[in-house]
Amino acid sequence: MATQVKVMQIIARMNVGGPAVIVADLMRGLDGADFNQILVTGYCDENEADYLETVATDIKATRIAGLGRSVSLVADLKAFIGLISLIRKFKPDVIHTHTAKAGVLGRLASILAGRGAVRVHTFHGHLLHGYFNNSKTKLVIMIERFLASRTSVLIAIGNKVKEDLLAAGIGREEKYRVFFPGLALPKPFEKASAKTALGLNTETLYCTFVGRLTQIKRPDRLLDVAQEMKNRSIDISFLIAGEGDLFESCKKRAEADQSSVTFLGWRNDISQIFAVSDIAILTSDNEGIPLTLIQAAQAGLPIVATNVGSILDIVIDQSTGYLTEKSPTAMADAIEKLVRDPELRKIMGAAGKARASQYFSLERMIADHSNLYKGL
Repeated sequence: MATQVKVMQIIARMNVGGPAVIVADLMRGLDGADFNQILVTGYCDENEADYLETVATDIKATRIAGLGRSVSLVADLKAFIGLISLIRKFKPDVIHTHTAKAGVLGRLASILAGRGAVRVHTFHGHLLHGYFNNSKTKLVIMIERFLASRTSVLIAIGNKVKEDLLAAGIGREEKYRVFFPGLALPKPFEKASAKTALGLNTETLYCTFVGRLTQIKRPDRLLDVAQEMKNRSIDISFLIAGEGDLFESCKKRAEADQSSVTFLGWRNDISQIFAVSDIAILTSDNEGIPLTLIQAAQAGLPIVATNVGSILDIVIDQSTGYLTEKSPTAMADAIEKLVRDPELRKIMGAAGKARASQYFSLERMIADHSNLYKGL
């Protein structure tokens, strides 16, 4: 009988979002006969929903205080020491880190623990654009270059993410793999009854945003788009599923604007939300490869999104939706085209669904990781 490969998955926090979904699916999906896995994570911030508590309640995790989002020398040092201790105890064959902070602490801890584990790191996006000022970004690049030289495999979740990292001198081409995220197929819903269940008007067209209401996602731009549609007298309403540090200020602004926006808060029924929708939208300044847009494509929705990060791996401009500049006017123009042409919505939605089925299946993602770990 073949020996199990011991894999330690390390992620800073399992807040509701793409990295948490991918890590949870790896924990569930990899064959227990072949792999012995442990999930190591920190705690979410107060204004974040914890994916392990709200959705993936079946997954056990080892929590390390201080591993979460905020940076604090004392807490980070404690988390670092905790990771070294855990690595020495579990003796993993593969240490797979996810997200920036866990990538730094986890890989350094792996080096110091001296257990000879193979290091793998996934860039679910990167911090090179839109997060820090120039000097901090330069520091991030220096740290990532150093760690990349001591990592066996670097996984980018999209082609543009990989290109940006290589352009910044982070890692060598031969170390990279591009593994698209994979998602299970959504539960089917009948549109009219799903609308009724959510208390929505069965006749209204809905354009839906799913994501954290935080600066990098630019919910202010989304509200600008909603205002623009109102000014043009285009008959469409907006649904916003998600919370975050800008949740209350966005609600206040939407009220003041008197635009047609409904805030749904955190949701664990995204399949149902997209089932009642007609168009999906994402207004971010930077992205890796957003899982919410894969879910939207699986639901057969045309997508309007800013042309940032690896969104272009999901949305093929003018085929499965529109990739636009970051201006609210450009986004509103794209939505207006889709509102005025039901047939176009149908054609683009079908093309997006076919693409999602080909490239973003859960089976494909699990097989990619399984083969990688066994090969290492």
